[in-house]
Amino acid sequence: MELHEALLALGLLIVGAKLLEGIFKRFGLNSIIAYAVTGVILGPVLGLVEPGAEIEIILGIGIFIFFFLIGIEELDIRGFLAAVRGRLFLAASLSVAISLLISLGVTSDFLFDLGLDLEFKHALGLAGILSLSSLGLVAKVLVDEGRLKEPVGVQIFTAVVIAELIALFVVGFAISEQFLAGESDESINAVSALVIIGQILGFAALTWLFSTKVLPWVIVGLHRFLRVPQLSFGVLLGGLFLVVVGAEEVGLHGSLGALLFGAALSVLPYQVRRDIMPGIHSAAEGFFVPLFFASAGLHLSMDFLNLPIATIAALVLIPLAGKFAGAFLSTYIVRLQAPFAISAGLMAKGVAEIALLLLLFQTGGIDEAVFSLLVVVMFGYMLLSPFGISFALNRLERTDEVTSTGKVPPFAGSLALDGITVGDILDRSRSYAEQSTTVKAFTEFWLLPEQHDYVIVDDGKLAGIVSLSMLRYLPRADWDNTPLSRVLRENTPSVGEEELIEDALQQMIDNSLTVLPVKDESSDEFIGSISSSEVLELITMTARGH
Repeated sequence: MELHEALLALGLLIVGAKLLEGIFKRFGLNSIIAYAVTGVILGPVLGLVEPGAEIEIILGIGIFIFFFLIGIEELDIRGFLAAVRGRLFLAASLSVAISLLISLGVTSDFLFDLGLDLEFKHALGLAGILSLSSLGLVAKVLVDEGRLKEPVGVQIFTAVVIAELIALFVVGFAISEQFLAGESDESINAVSALVIIGQILGFAALTWLFSTKVLPWVIVGLHRFLRVPQLSFGVLLGGLFLVVVGAEEVGLHGSLGALLFGAALSVLPYQVRRDIMPGIHSAAEGFFVPLFFASAGLHLSMDFLNLPIATIAALVLIPLAGKFAGAFLSTYIVRLQAPFAISAGLMAKGVAEIALLLLLFQTGGIDEAVFSLLVVVMFGYMLLSPFGISFALNRLERTDEVTSTGKVPPFAGSLALDGITVGDILDRSRSYAEQSTTVKAFTEFWLLPEQHDYVIVDDGKLAGIVSLSMLRYLPRADWDNTPLSRVLRENTPSVGEEELIEDALQQMIDNSLTVLPVKDESSDEFIGSISSSEVLELITMTARGH
């Protein structure tokens, strides 16, 4: 394919995809379906566009950017690690295990020989894809329904986070280069499998350390000494490609490296992410993602109708039954509250499955007929899953109760706090205890329910912060004659009015505080404070659409 032919193909695909996206949205249909239909129309139907080497290079970049966005916007590694305990983790793990085993019975020839002739590594990867749950789709439905802050919303969200990460690990293991390099199933043994798992975990740990400890410091330093437009965007995009290459070098697929890189960067300061995300979103949503999913349409073929009826029925119904059984059995066995709603969330599927199917097809894991059939099945999931989750939620009585811990998923917090600054919630009329106040008077007149830290002033100027945990070491007999200045936490962090709420919240977490003083950025004078409870209330109101 010559250059002008490749440009013609890319132009037709992009223009067609975005125009069709606008039409589909008027009918409430997903944009990914519009992109794929564009590929079908321009490819198999009209024959105007054919896949070529030049297009495949662009599509390869699109794969990595797409998985990077999934990692930075959907995956919550901290939330996963915090949830690796208790019944939710057990239910989500059991759900994936049941679904994976039942799907593997179809994709391999263990239970049913459908004539797919897949090697075990490909069968495992395909079964992992069929066992995935869509965090992005679930989060959107919960926000739209105003349920994200309620206990059932947090439970659904957390269960899907765990299930998606476990299934993605299985798929990443199956598509790793060293796993795929095996010449036969006999070459796959326990030792080689453990080596691959160790490589994935080691690469994930190194990527996490580099992305969270080194890269932010580098970017802040470069911003301080260099005044280059879109510096963060360029550094992180270049870093993404370097991580992809590094993943390929250690035997992992580049898409897994991009996913891990994005997940690690999800903890970056919000100001840095705000600098990079508009550029990456514009490039992704305007160019790479439409092309990527349009390529799925280019490869779609009606040849799947030539598959035996038994094969079509088994590939459609048995994984569906496995997903259903895994979701419902796990929630009922573990005795979770609202099992029907949590199960409906675990049943959800989204665009990541189509991306992984395309990846498996391009690596020769599945043929065009199987790929086409399963992409159509995923479109069905994407259309029906939101209705199923909404139906399950509507069966529950709506409640004003919030989670007992007062916490919401960090991903949800990002949705609610986008673009909001400290000054937007600052209450300048609030009064504060003077440092000359005695501990006894402070405990009698200043304590508030569910507040642990308090800003203390000295004649209107910031003196420090008193934490209730400090007072436990002071004998009660001394409370009457001990001023707060004796128990102050000095040199405390502070924020300015123009700083973003999410950055302030991150400072609270890093310093184990529930309040932060606010200073005037020009004069450095104390002007007030914000608390984590105020931020939590803001998230609640935004998520419920107030």
